[in-house]
Amino acid sequence: MSVPEEKSNIIEFSGRIPPQALEVEEAILGSMLIDDNAVGKVIEIIDETCFYKEVHRIVFQAMLSLYGHSQPIDLITLTEELRKSNLLDRVGGSYFISGLSQKVPSASNIAHYAKIVLDKARLRKLIHVGGQIVTQAFQETEEVDNLIDSVEQQIFKIAEDKSRQGFIALNPVLHKAFEQIEHFHHQPGGVTGVTSGYKPLDQMTSGFQNSDLIIVAGRPSMGKTALVLSIARNVAVDANKPVGFFSLEMSSLQLVMRLLCAEAQVDAHKVRTGMLPSNDWSKLSTSVGRLSKAPIYLDDTPSLNILELRARARRLKVEKQIEILIVDYMQLVNANAKSNANRQEEVAIISRSLKALAKELDIPVLALSQLSRAVEQRGGDKKPMLSDLRDSGSIEQDADVVMFVHRQDYYDQDDFNRQADVVPADIIIGKQRNGPVGDVKLGFIKKFARFVEIDTTRSQEVPPPYSRDEQPF
Repeated sequence: MSVPEEKSNIIEFSGRIPPQALEVEEAILGSMLIDDNAVGKVIEIIDETCFYKEVHRIVFQAMLSLYGHSQPIDLITLTEELRKSNLLDRVGGSYFISGLSQKVPSASNIAHYAKIVLDKARLRKLIHVGGQIVTQAFQETEEVDNLIDSVEQQIFKIAEDKSRQGFIALNPVLHKAFEQIEHFHHQPGGVTGVTSGYKPLDQMTSGFQNSDLIIVAGRPSMGKTALVLSIARNVAVDANKPVGFFSLEMSSLQLVMRLLCAEAQVDAHKVRTGMLPSNDWSKLSTSVGRLSKAPIYLDDTPSLNILELRARARRLKVEKQIEILIVDYMQLVNANAKSNANRQEEVAIISRSLKALAKELDIPVLALSQLSRAVEQRGGDKKPMLSDLRDSGSIEQDADVVMFVHRQDYYDQDDFNRQADVVPADIIIGKQRNGPVGDVKLGFIKKFARFVEIDTTRSQEVPPPYSRDEQPF
């Protein structure tokens, strides 16, 4: 058994003693001595670094050593374990060990004790981070944006670190896995992640999964923003889940105008030209009421750098508990890279950072991406491929899912479909780390900038998922 190093991570200000609860630490050790079941409960919440006093850390680690070797934990075995490691005298001898069991009458409150010790440890971590901020700020050796990002990341980690869990036995995880399978089984349509609101897409992806980076790519005017805006609406209104939306290309007003026109099913061009028919006003009014309570949070700051984006996303996650984040679009994000970095290196930084953000926040991140002109230089149906992702192959590598938005009518200038109200649209799943690839058939209503489900057997539109109370148009 190795001895944990005495770490001087605690910054003492004006001689003040950092937060600690020594009696509670002793109560935890005493509970572990008198109840074998207490050990399993404690190690799910804290580890040895959460103890303030070195002696308590040593004793706790000795108990974990016994527990790991499936040996009983009592006065005799613990004393012998410490003696073998030449640590018995260091902790105060067998007299100290025997006194621990007298600290508590029972182990019934062990989880509460562990929570107290965890909170004290988190406070000490905050003090440590605060000390680092002061030191690094005075040194002036680091870029300010990098320092702010590092500090916010550390504080966010402390805020999220409400419990710890190391190695655990297989049996309890099996029960949890079975419960999860049952939960999946009872999910409508097999959707286990965040729903897109489009059944054919959800059937292919099982919903957008937490910690996944989903790239939505396409050439200009294919409807990328329209698609993710519809998804944001479906998540926020139908599923009542908060959505974060970074719009680096369009203003919040433009974005909301498009959302409102799609929701009300009114011609966006007539709205822009002021030629809206009188009967459309009631549709708009109804849609305003329906959207007004939608938990969608927009940020249209232009030229946002990746560090600022990550910092704002963290704060939004803490404040609003967003369950999905959308970035429109990633090539407009400033990489905050060195001046000699080329465009491929910058996009690689953005791609890696967005994937790291998805894992850090444990939510799906949808990032829009442009495609290269190679698509239009090819013959045939001009369907995009993974190699068409613009600026960097790292996008393909970092993404868990890559979806291409493709409308053949855009290229078929003389085709009858180009004049149709509803044109076919392919959502091509070009990569899915944990699922199948293939095409999803949707319809696109150009005058509403809105994607809808279609009946592929009859090539007719079916009522979209968020308009079932309205008459088809």
